[in-house]
Amino acid sequence: MNVFLKQVLFLSDMDIFSRFADFVTVSVHQLIEDGQVTPLQAVNTEKLVVELPREESHGDLACNAAMVLAKQVSMAPRELAGLLADKLAANEDIAVVDIAGPGFLNITLKPGIWPAELNAILSAGSVYGQSDIGNGQAVNVEFVSANPTGPLHAAHARGAIFGDALANLLAFCGFQVTREYYINDAGSQVDTLARSAFLRYREALGEERITIPEGLYPGEYLKDVGEALKTRYQDSLRNQPEVVTLPIVRSFAIDAMMDGIKADLRELGIEMDVFTSERDLVEQGHVDEAIGSLRDRGLVYRGVLAAPKGQLPDDWEEREQLLFRATEFGDDTDRPLQKSDGSWTYFASDVAYHADKLNRTGGALINVWGADHSGYVKRMTAATQALSEQNDMLDVKLCQLVTLLDKGKPVKMSKRAGTFVTLRDVMETVGADVMRFIMLTRRNDQALEFDYAKVTEKSRENPVFYVQYAHARASSVLRQEDIRGLTEQGQPDLALLSDMHEVRLIKQLASWPSVVRTAALTHEPHRVAFYLIDLAALFHGLWNAGRDNPALRFILESDAGLTRARLNLVAATAQVIKTGLNLLSVRSPEEM
Repeated sequence: MNVFLKQVLFLSDMDIFSRFADFVTVSVHQLIEDGQVTPLQAVNTEKLVVELPREESHGDLACNAAMVLAKQVSMAPRELAGLLADKLAANEDIAVVDIAGPGFLNITLKPGIWPAELNAILSAGSVYGQSDIGNGQAVNVEFVSANPTGPLHAAHARGAIFGDALANLLAFCGFQVTREYYINDAGSQVDTLARSAFLRYREALGEERITIPEGLYPGEYLKDVGEALKTRYQDSLRNQPEVVTLPIVRSFAIDAMMDGIKADLRELGIEMDVFTSERDLVEQGHVDEAIGSLRDRGLVYRGVLAAPKGQLPDDWEEREQLLFRATEFGDDTDRPLQKSDGSWTYFASDVAYHADKLNRTGGALINVWGADHSGYVKRMTAATQALSEQNDMLDVKLCQLVTLLDKGKPVKMSKRAGTFVTLRDVMETVGADVMRFIMLTRRNDQALEFDYAKVTEKSRENPVFYVQYAHARASSVLRQEDIRGLTEQGQPDLALLSDMHEVRLIKQLASWPSVVRTAALTHEPHRVAFYLIDLAALFHGLWNAGRDNPALRFILESDAGLTRARLNLVAATAQVIKTGLNLLSVRSPEEM
């Protein structure tokens, strides 16, 4: 056997899907060694997948090897599938290999193979599904990053939960993860915040008829800031000119807003590793450095942009500007780096911020943004590609809007926030567990309806209740007094778990590691929520089957051996549900 085949076998993972994927890969290379297959180039098996078939009648495992490798070896898929089927049939754990459709391999395993997977689950415990596919690579996940001009709202919650769950997943799979919040504290919006807070300060000092002009922030949350300013400065700021008060109040208000944001995130179960200030980047000269490095490589020039297509915006003027050659990296147009007054644009600050992240982490970047930032993706992807000289260093995940409802009717705006429902409002109404899980029951790029009434009802229609209830049910079985002796009577015969309900549940449990890997590599944490819902459904189905058929109950007084085997199945189910909920930072209650 050659070195490659030894490496493949050595790298086999603990789960059944990885083992058989490795075996298929070995079979491919044996066909090459035997001269039965002649590749046009080095065979790439990255897209080879072994998974559960869509139809239960198609066997235990399905493999696409012949479909993805046929062109590489210049053979018809079914012909290659036939050669692979002969190789796979030699495996002692395989009963039958069928070829379906254009060349899919459907594999039926010998009895007892699936139940044996429970040993791997119970032996691994809370690390079942954990892997080192990240190999310690650095990944920076920047999420939330709301302007520090007010409390977080419900839309921020979705991005926060998505980013945190993704960070958990990546860390579980061996990546070195940094959670980061970018504070946009250098633009005109924080000056508006300061002016709004100063009016609340004057109000706290007792001035009457204070009105909030249009364009300032009207939310009552700034009353607290005004009171705090009064406590700190008394009336010493009241009659000072704005040139004096603005920087003082701005810094004070930003700190107050960030304290509130951090408190809300902690309540949601999120702790950031790094908070980076845009103002610090500007004042420390990092923008000049980043733009200078691009200029040195000929990627910055002075030029005139073509007018936007369609109706011109009111502030359009044709003028020479400092531009970044974004079109050389796939953007639709080159991008301005300086305003007419010579100050840096938001884009220039963001270029510096991404340069800073790349320098600090030396690894890939993931940005979690709201859907309203979709028009910004191409330019930042172009800038990151230019800065890193690699085309895959930035992945931007856009989170679509959340519609808040209560019994189907829109939820009214928060009085405290003035114009929106705050994250804290939602959390205090439904709780952090519900909020976190429900926000992950849709892909991040799909709109989400969040109905207070539906997400708090105790029924199978409420997915978070359904999953947590499965864990509580499993825990209740394992707590029963009359099973304590049974669990200490040696290794159970897991081959006794042969009923179709039991085998279906075991198959779902065994697919957990592949679900985790796929979710991490595709940056799709919703896959974990979907998996847990399906797992809970199978467990509840087995529970209900025991009600209809006493022979399927977990505890049988007349059969201690089968009881021990089923208790192992229950314990494995509870463990995988708990691990999955932990990745989503959702509790696993033992009683409900």
